Amino acid sequence: MPWDPSQYLKFAGHRLRPAIDLLGRVNLDSPSIVYDLGAGAGNVTELLATRWPDARVIGVDNSEEMLQQAGERAANIEWEVGDIGLWAPKEPAELIFTNAALHWIGDHTDLFTRLMSSIAIGGVFAVQMPRNFGALSHTSISEAALNGPWRSKLKPLLRPTPVKLPSFYIDLLSPLANSLDVWETEYQQVLTGENPIKEWTKGTWLKPLLDALEEPERSEFENSYAEIVSKAYPKQSDGTTIFPFKRMFITAQR
Repeated sequence: MPWDPSQYLKFAGHRLRPAIDLLGRVNLDSPSIVYDLGAGAGNVTELLATRWPDARVIGVDNSEEMLQQAGERAANIEWEVGDIGLWAPKEPAELIFTNAALHWIGDHTDLFTRLMSSIAIGGVFAVQMPRNFGALSHTSISEAALNGPWRSKLKPLLRPTPVKLPSFYIDLLSPLANSLDVWETEYQQVLTGENPIKEWTKGTWLKPLLDALEEPERSEFENSYAEIVSKAYPKQSDGTTIFPFKRMFITAQR
């Protein structure tokens, strides 16, 4: 699907923090080649280039819209349009870093096994994925989709929870890793603005459903979801909205 960089980056600071937390747990001194899968607008890729200035840093994403904006960030980063679900390095990789991207890809058994197997001995596979799909921010999308005249159009687009329990990834990656660390963090995000939860999901999980509709149905569906989610996440007395958001992290070293 086409991405809207400006919508996604409305909450750039909150989206960047998990990547910084993951980066801090990558124990590599001087990798020669660093891959960022699902590079998006390139703000995380730029962090990788800053951390390892002598490395060849390559950002991979299937969105030309995102990479067009990413290309304006840094001249020392290479940008590659590609399907990260099918991607593989040409030679064993010293670091594959992927932040909030692999949950868009199905069959994690094949995907994670293939990517981990492409890591060089001593290299690291570092992953961050949201695991917030049971929260009201996301279940309200299904509620709005199934309770309106757009139901027949949107029901086929509803996806099951894409990220499995941490134990699944531990069982899958342990035989392939020399060391493995899997953990979760729930960020208590304090957001500002009118209905910020709707604006957050509009840049990610809600977007494919909005794209499937034309006006006036698109706006009617968006308003239906907005009403549900605003009640689920009421504003605080100071006008802010607290949005708890759980994320899972993996660092696997061969």
